[in-house]
Amino acid sequence: MSRVLVIDDHPIVLQGCRQLLEDAGVEQIMEAQSLADGFRLYRAHKPDVIIVDLAMRTGALGGLSFIRRLRLHDQKTPILVFTMHSDPVIVSRALEVGATGYVLKDAAPDEMLKAYQRVRDNQPYLSHDLASEVAFMEARGTSNPLRRMTVRELQTLALVAEGKPYGVIAEQLHVSYKTVANTCTQLKAKLGVRTLPELMRIAIQHLPTATSKTPRL
Repeated sequence: MSRVLVIDDHPIVLQGCRQLLEDAGVEQIMEAQSLADGFRLYRAHKPDVIIVDLAMRTGALGGLSFIRRLRLHDQKTPILVFTMHSDPVIVSRALEVGATGYVLKDAAPDEMLKAYQRVRDNQPYLSHDLASEVAFMEARGTSNPLRRMTVRELQTLALVAEGKPYGVIAEQLHVSYKTVANTCTQLKAKLGVRTLPELMRIAIQHLPTATSKTPRL
């Protein structure tokens, strides 16, 4: 019996994934609308494949932490990232922390199915366009400032790009206000800016929000 766990907080995405997976012959499809629920379902049912978004409701790239945490327990279960984030730095970081494949939500259903089938067979998957962008980024060395960011810094920067105040960022990342303030100070230093508005402009430039895009399934 093939079992797939889908973690996404958009009902329309869950419905579309379910239909696609059922048509592909998946016998059991589990759904979670939060990363915490997704981890609990993983521990309880040990799915054959996990499909996970990176942003969820927080927009904080929490999926990166989820993948890293899961890999501490399990090095084998294939993980397919299904997200709107197309920045090659984010793609590269997801693969670094343990994702098996990466597909965008505006991809055609056939590509999503191909990605699922590849990772199900423990083969990596990246679309040609994403692979080319990642390769080009690697060839340019360290020109992209996001390459120097930790996962926590990327998560904080993603929320800064949405205009979230420090208190909200602290709540969504489950850290203290002081931790957020210190992280933003570190980000300013790494990105060569002095003020929060300047940091926000760079955040928006490098991590455009994807909430306005509609997934296609």
